Amino acid sequence: MKEETTETRPALPRFFTLEMFMFTITAVSGLVLIWSSISPYRNIAILIVAGIVFTLSLVIVIRLLMDPDSVRARQSNAMLRLASQTLDCMNEGMTNEAAQQICKLLLPSTAAIAVAITDKDVILGYAGFEEADSQAGSAIRTHATHATLSDGNGRILFTPEDIGFPSDTSTIQAAIIVPLVVSGTVEGTLKFYYRRARHISETQKSIAEGFGQLLSTQMAAAALEEQTKLATRMELKMLQSQINPHFLFNTINTIASLIRTDPEKARVLLREFAVFYRRTLEDSADLIVFAREMEQTKRYFTFEIARFGEDRVAMEVDIEPAVEDMMVPPFLIQPLVENAVRHAMPSEGKLTIRVTGVVDGDDVIVRVADDGVGMAEDARQNILHPESSTGLGIAVKNVHDRIRGYFGSDTHMEVQSAVGEGTTVSLVLKKGALRVF
Repeated sequence: MKEETTETRPALPRFFTLEMFMFTITAVSGLVLIWSSISPYRNIAILIVAGIVFTLSLVIVIRLLMDPDSVRARQSNAMLRLASQTLDCMNEGMTNEAAQQICKLLLPSTAAIAVAITDKDVILGYAGFEEADSQAGSAIRTHATHATLSDGNGRILFTPEDIGFPSDTSTIQAAIIVPLVVSGTVEGTLKFYYRRARHISETQKSIAEGFGQLLSTQMAAAALEEQTKLATRMELKMLQSQINPHFLFNTINTIASLIRTDPEKARVLLREFAVFYRRTLEDSADLIVFAREMEQTKRYFTFEIARFGEDRVAMEVDIEPAVEDMMVPPFLIQPLVENAVRHAMPSEGKLTIRVTGVVDGDDVIVRVADDGVGMAEDARQNILHPESSTGLGIAVKNVHDRIRGYFGSDTHMEVQSAVGEGTTVSLVLKKGALRVF
């Protein structure tokens, strides 16, 4: 952190450390012991107690001075716990609520009388002196903060004028301002205000700089996660906008032909077709219940039955009730069933697709199996590769990537196939049974 200082002042932390506390006890008990010894009205009980306290505290002080590593270890552990609590506040990024909680966590652990977090324009969180006058959403008032936002330099300030307060300010006399930087851009500041300039010690500087870097890193991680979510949503939008045109035209042609031969069935299919596309466009949320995904898949399959006939295609579904309540990203099963219809249909005979879902401990296993033409081993090996140019490979890989993005890296897809025997795609969803609506 680059520092701007107006002068050098002696450092003296405001808060007691363990060593300072024991030094105080030793000094007080020593004075009591001396007073009891020279007093004409000597009290033996007080003399004995003071002697015991003085001896014990002196031993502890000597031990602390001889073993400073234990003190540093306790201080380090305290800072690590504080850092962990700070990170827990930022699960949703640097929101106003997160900033306020962080300020309240940091305040007791420093010599500051106030702690503040800002973005580029307003206060996000403030705890300590005059908290009621510095609510979230208030505009940034000090020129030192604006200067740090502008040049990205940290500042250590020893007078109210340097901070941007009136010269007659009596309470806040010094400050440390640390920039919060994400991807090379200053996105806000972390500020510590002090009652006296001498309260800014090397420890205070280290705390300010360390937590500034920690918050910057966490903000960068939150921004990256948001970009990942945005990319996933864009990918889903792309799926919605690139619904197989062959399926669209074939379904419209099927309905058109039924208008003459079976008007009632055509009306039903047309109504279902409208519901199907409306649901397709609506299912842009991050998650839906598995039962809704299966409902949409069944609706899709009615159009394939209308096109090919019940003697050519059929779908069997066997889903455990617990699986139906599981939350999943949309468009998981329908693309796999559609691929089976497009790529596994034999030239003669009937294609049967079976969708199953079972709970296995905390995991869920969903399978889409067909008894179609199957595929050779080299095609099976390449199916998950991103360079796959076939519709089958693209769709399957898309499903694979999205389940890993939601259920975690241990989640995976298994593809088993043999020429003339059919194909089974298994989704092994880790901890899926715990992700229920």
